[in-house]
Amino acid sequence: MKTLLYHLKYWYHFFKTGLLKGLPAAIRYGFPTRKLKIIAITGTDGKTTSSTLMYEVLKAAGKKAALLSTVAAYIGTEQIETGFHVTSPDAHDLQKLMAKMVKQKIKYLVLEFTSHGAYQHRLWGIKPLIAGVTNVTHEHLDYHLTYENYVEAKAMILERAKIVVLNEDDQSFHRLKKYLTDHNRVVTYSVETPLPKKIRDAVEPKFPELYNQMNARLVTKIATQLGINHQTIAQGIWNFQGVPGRMEFVPNKRGLKIVIDFAHTPNALEEALKALRRHMKTNHLTGRLIAVYGAAGLRDLTKRPLMGKVGVQYADLVVFTAEDPRTEDVWSIIRQMKEQLVVGHNQVVSLGDREQAIHFAINHLARRGDLVAFFGKGPEKSMCYGTTEFPWSERAVVEQALAQKK
Repeated sequence: MKTLLYHLKYWYHFFKTGLLKGLPAAIRYGFPTRKLKIIAITGTDGKTTSSTLMYEVLKAAGKKAALLSTVAAYIGTEQIETGFHVTSPDAHDLQKLMAKMVKQKIKYLVLEFTSHGAYQHRLWGIKPLIAGVTNVTHEHLDYHLTYENYVEAKAMILERAKIVVLNEDDQSFHRLKKYLTDHNRVVTYSVETPLPKKIRDAVEPKFPELYNQMNARLVTKIATQLGINHQTIAQGIWNFQGVPGRMEFVPNKRGLKIVIDFAHTPNALEEALKALRRHMKTNHLTGRLIAVYGAAGLRDLTKRPLMGKVGVQYADLVVFTAEDPRTEDVWSIIRQMKEQLVVGHNQVVSLGDREQAIHFAINHLARRGDLVAFFGKGPEKSMCYGTTEFPWSERAVVEQALAQKK
C-alpha cells in the first residue's frame, strides 16, 4: 500500500508542481533553462561543498557563473539569501532565479539538487549539460521507502544530462548506471584515479579529509569535461574558502578545538569523525574527541540507531540532543538512537535541549586539549519544534558557551 501511494504521489507532484507551477513559470520567464549551461550536482553527502567548489573553478576560468545551493544563491558576485530549509527551491522560484541569471548574462549555473526536488518535479525543465554524483548512502528512506526508490529519484535528473559523472567507489554506481542510456555519456572517478600534479598539490593541503578529496575529484572531472585546464582548476581549489557549517573551526582561547559540521547521516558522521581523528593525530592532539548531535524528527527512523552506534564507535564521549524534533518527542528520538547500543553506554550523555547540550559539552565535559564537534545543524538558520521554525545559529550558541566563565 505504501509503495502504491509513493508512486501515486509522483504523478500528483507531476501535475501539481510540474505542470501547474513549473510549466507556467517557464513560459512566463521565457524558458531560462534553455539559455544556461547547467551543471547539476547531487549526492547524500558532499553536494554543497562540491557545488561551491565547482562554482569557484568556473570563476577562476573567467566564466560568468551562478550557484544555487543549500546555503545561498550566488549570481555573479551577488549573494541572495534563499532561506531554503530544503536544497531545491519551489518550481516557480527556480524559474524566476534562472531568469534573473539570464538577464545578467550568466552562462553557467551550478545547481545542487536533492532526491526530493527531483521526485517532486521542482526541477521542471532542467536538462543539465553535466550531472555529477558524490555518493548515495543511507538517507531519506522515510520518504522514498526503499534505497532503490531513492536512487531512482536521483536518476530522474541524471538521465536528462548529456554527460553524467559517477563515483565508481560508491554503492550506487551500478544502480545509477542502469537508468542511463546511449544518450548519456558516462564519465567516472574513484579514489584510485590519479590527479594531475598541479591539482594534487592544491587538493592535498586544502582538503586533508578523504571525503573532500573525493569531492575535489568529482569537480576535477566535471571541469575537465568543460575544457578547463589543470592550472585553472588548481587555482579554483586554492580560491575555495570553505562552506559555512562544514568542518568549520571556531577559534577560541580555551585551549579547545571546536568544530561545527553539517553531518547528519550515518555515512557523513562516520567520515567526519574519522577525519577529525586523523586531524588530532596529525596535529598531535592528545585530548578526547567529543561529539554532540541528534537525529531529525519526522525523518528516516531507521538511521537513528546507526547514528548512535557511529558516535560511540568513533568518539570518546557523545552528547545526544535535539536536531529539529518537529512534532516528535526529543526523548523518544534519543531513546531510538541508543536502543541498539551493545557497548558504550558509559560514553553517552543525553540532554534534550540543544543549547544546554552545547553549553554542557564546552563548559563541563571538555578539558584543555579536547576536540569538541557539533554535528547536524551546520549553517541552518532555524530549528523546528512542533510546526514552528525558531531562529537558530549553531555558531552563535557555541560562541556564547565559549564566552561563559567556567
